[in-house]
Amino acid sequence: MATPVALLLELGVILAALSVLGTVARRFNLSPIPLYLLAGFAVGEGGIAPVPAAGEFVETGAAIGVILLLLALGLEFSLAEFVVGLRRHVPSALVDLVLNAAPGAVAGWLLGMDGVGILALAGATYISSSGIAARLLADLRRLGNRETPAVLSLLVIEDCAMAVYLPVLAVMASGGVWWQAVLSVLAAVGAVLAAFTISYRWGHHLGRLVSHPDAEQLLLRVLGLTLIVAALAEFVHASAAVGAFLVGLTLTGETAIRTRAVLSPLRDLFAAVFFLAIGLSIDPGDLLPALPAALALAAVTIATKVFTGRYAAARDQVGRRGRLRAGTVLIARGEFSLVIVGLVGTMHDRLGPLVTAYVFILAIAGPLLTRMAGTTPLTPRPTPGAEADRPP
Repeated sequence: MATPVALLLELGVILAALSVLGTVARRFNLSPIPLYLLAGFAVGEGGIAPVPAAGEFVETGAAIGVILLLLALGLEFSLAEFVVGLRRHVPSALVDLVLNAAPGAVAGWLLGMDGVGILALAGATYISSSGIAARLLADLRRLGNRETPAVLSLLVIEDCAMAVYLPVLAVMASGGVWWQAVLSVLAAVGAVLAAFTISYRWGHHLGRLVSHPDAEQLLLRVLGLTLIVAALAEFVHASAAVGAFLVGLTLTGETAIRTRAVLSPLRDLFAAVFFLAIGLSIDPGDLLPALPAALALAAVTIATKVFTGRYAAARDQVGRRGRLRAGTVLIARGEFSLVIVGLVGTMHDRLGPLVTAYVFILAIAGPLLTRMAGTTPLTPRPTPGAEADRPP
């Protein structure tokens, strides 16, 4: 089999460049996400150094990166405590929906878009980036913070809401009839509810199934199972990220601790590729005309997301600084907003550039504002499994 020289060379240069950028970010105690996004912007279509041979690999790696980020995030929590958090944050989710979908809908109406365009822009401003949020929580050492369960509850509810939203949008964009949308929504919602039920009732068997004393076997089993669950979730129009997160939640104790250890390098590699891919998907020529509207929309939705996070954290009796941290980590938009553009972008000439510019602004501003909000936890939340490691 012939070795694709161009692919190897481009990937080598990309990984070396990401390594340098990551080192620079760590040197100044910053998250490397904004630098990775700018690197993707530079090597994307219309950038200063395009990498056509590596494009397909980066796109595939980005999808795996989101899955690994959410799997690793799920490993930090127990399913029981997360279910309690979901129940508590239904009011927070309603506030999130109203405050963050409304600016997009109003902007679409002011720009003269039709119903499909308004619905698409509302979705793009509503949904936060689970991938960016997951990496920020790890980078800034906030996984044990008291506000983190509230943030995760909102992110997972948003991803589950996409199971209803995306089928409806897809049917409307293709000119389908109402009953097709209803059937797609019922299938997606049923699959999500079934996944939660199975994980809650029988998930404890999963640890015994994948557990193995050999690190290689453990990695292969967990990764294989996660990708299968993620694929099934995507097949029924649910989020692959939710599927991966549920797998992580069901693994507890020693299995979760060992899985985190063997998964960490692989997660970091593909997470870097994911952030690169967001920048890679953006054409610089599309940004300038849409920049004023995107900046205005970003300013409004930064405020609404911060309020949403503060409200959700307040329901968990988190202090003032913790509420601010919860709000800033939700600011970034990413993968789902770009998926929405892919569904209806060809129908609206202004929608694609506007959402692309909007995502790029918030994908950079979100991590920076999150870092500025502070990293010191108020009252650390114990990590599941830690009690088992504590000496008697």
